[in-house]
Amino acid sequence: QVQLKESGGGLVQAGGSLRLSCAASGSISHINDMGWYRQAPGKQRDLVASITSRGNTNYADSVKGRFTISRDYAKNTVFLQMNSLKPEDTAVYFCHAQIILFPSYVETSTWGQGTQVTVSS
Repeated sequence: QVQLKESGGGLVQAGGSLRLSCAASGSISHINDMGWYRQAPGKQRDLVASITSRGNTNYADSVKGRFTISRDYAKNTVFLQMNSLKPEDTAVYFCHAQIILFPSYVETSTWGQGTQVTVSS
């Protein structure tokens, strides 16, 4: 069984920073795309940022220039550095990964439990 464990959420004032981490564990061959999504109260879950196995990145327009996604390939970990946070960034942030299992090479889409990020005015 594979799982994603998130950490780094919390409460910050507007203009502050947080760094989210998400580590995959289990019988993993390798991981393709990884990403961060967020869901605010009463709204749908939307992509914040993604990163491919080659390191190519994609960002939602609302976070470009403020957030940076990166990954540690050796540790099967993805990060989201969030700077210049705004109250509208408040949401539950979810980690996602496309994981290739070992030894079957079956691909599975895996979600983390979510971590709360709250930005106060």
